[in-house]
Amino acid sequence: MMNGWRKIAKRLALAALMLLAPSAACAAELDGASMGWLWALPFAGILLSIALGPLIAAHFWHAHYGKIAALWALITLAALTLRYGVSAAVAALLHALLGEYMSFIILLFALYTVAGGLLITGNLGGKPWSNAALLVCGTALASIIGTTGTSVVLIRPLIRANAMRAHNVHIVVFFILLVANVGGALSPLGDPPLLIGFLRGVDFLWPLRHLWLQTLISAGLILAIFVALDLWMARRDGPATTEGAAVRVYGLINLPLMAAIVGVILLSAAWQPSMELDIYGTVLSLQNLLSAAALVIIALASLWLTPDEHRAANGFTWEPIVEVAKLFAGIFVCIIPVLAMLGAGRDGPFAFLLEAVTARDGTPHEAAYFWLTGGLSAFLDNAPTYLVFFELASGNAKELMGPLAGTLAAISMGAVYMGALTYIGNAPNLMVYAIANEQGVKMPSFFGYLFWAACVLVPLFLILTLLPISPILRLA
Repeated sequence: MMNGWRKIAKRLALAALMLLAPSAACAAELDGASMGWLWALPFAGILLSIALGPLIAAHFWHAHYGKIAALWALITLAALTLRYGVSAAVAALLHALLGEYMSFIILLFALYTVAGGLLITGNLGGKPWSNAALLVCGTALASIIGTTGTSVVLIRPLIRANAMRAHNVHIVVFFILLVANVGGALSPLGDPPLLIGFLRGVDFLWPLRHLWLQTLISAGLILAIFVALDLWMARRDGPATTEGAAVRVYGLINLPLMAAIVGVILLSAAWQPSMELDIYGTVLSLQNLLSAAALVIIALASLWLTPDEHRAANGFTWEPIVEVAKLFAGIFVCIIPVLAMLGAGRDGPFAFLLEAVTARDGTPHEAAYFWLTGGLSAFLDNAPTYLVFFELASGNAKELMGPLAGTLAAISMGAVYMGALTYIGNAPNLMVYAIANEQGVKMPSFFGYLFWAACVLVPLFLILTLLPISPILRLA
């Protein structure tokens, strides 16, 4: 275990050195308006690799997924270098890795590490109503400690409780829908898109005040579908082979550490010093650097203070977070041209989509914002997609919270809710998938999960859009 800690410490130290490296001249921004659809091929390639790799060549994929992701990233960087030059390609790479990926993965690392030190023993029995109760608790907690933290804490107890059932895949699928996504819609702590909105000036309580009804409707209907399906599956499984046992929680030192992570996020958003570090055009603020360091320290403190046997009993390994880190590193690089194309707005290849969000009289079309933000979030990751449509709608937080409140609600719901449609729509999805696979649950393939999620969620989204008093269309 200590050798593993040293390896992690070395990698984090290397990342810190990268952050402190001397800056060079800033390269020009990529011209997304001049890019054609061929620029999206590496991104499509890495998505198809994630989708088809485990399905077609599972053994090869699990042994080499990091190399495959790196290959698609190198293709993207080579194309950028040939078209825009070395300077622009390096600037784009540093912006993707230092400006976006590092903060993303350090937060996930801290949450995964601290949550992994919480050991919940006992057995809830794996019965439909106990499963539903756990999903309700997880959905409620997701907006308090985040979808990632809640998912990592609760997924292993849920899997253990249902390990003896013949049919348990659907339980993890609905866990992703509710706990890893929909439950995080009520606070900036819940899901990365809302945190981005908070950093851009949206009030902390705005999601709770304006999205509670939509979230209650969505979570309630999804939970009702789950209960009906789980009751049916339980009958097929036959009588339960295990009885519920007393539930105990160990590693309680990780609870204040989890609270410390939340505190660091809030402090980073509230504290705005003027000190910045420019690395080849990527501006890193002092509060972000200090918060990253604080999160690493909290994670290391969890490793130091939590007995090794707690993590061992939890089935804790580094493989799920390593898989997420490698795959998302490739995704963050391959998505560079796609985001540039989106950022070009009406002058770029995505103009035909962006025109759909404006009605004929020039007013924003909330339903279009909801579906386009959501649809792209499912495949482009919901955080950068939220930012693109936030800027497209106005970029002014006060205006979006006022006369354009319906637009902001549509963007927020689309990013958070529809991030559940694929494994890559939201970071916790892929992490739960990796943990479940590691624990012996035969999770659906990329397209299999997409089919599951679409069958449950698309009718729900249609209801939210078409109700006579639709929360999307009538929000004020």
